[in-house]
Amino acid sequence: MTSVKFYVHSGSLSGYEVSGHSSVSASDNEGKIVCAAVSSAAIMAANTITEIIGAKIEENVKDGYMCIKLCSKQDECQNVLKGLRLHLNELAMQYPNQLKVFSEV
Repeated sequence: MTSVKFYVHSGSLSGYEVSGHSSVSASDNEGKIVCAAVSSAAIMAANTITEIIGAKIEENVKDGYMCIKLCSKQDECQNVLKGLRLHLNELAMQYPNQLKVFSEV
């Protein structure tokens, strides 16, 4: 199971944390697809925030884990974070046994 937690600070999204793997076995193709989709979306969001918007982030990335927290330009990053949350919520509705998305205030 992959879990995605969105951080909320003062009513605005301030980062996200992705943990776990959706695929538990070598033959679990659906889980592999969900895991790849989540990873790709999370990396694209981080790259857009840092390379396109130019915001500073704190990051912690390792196998099966990614945590991104905004340090600057929070207002400019809201649409990227909202888009990521929307995308992942849609995936979670399609694959409820593979992905859970929630927010932490």
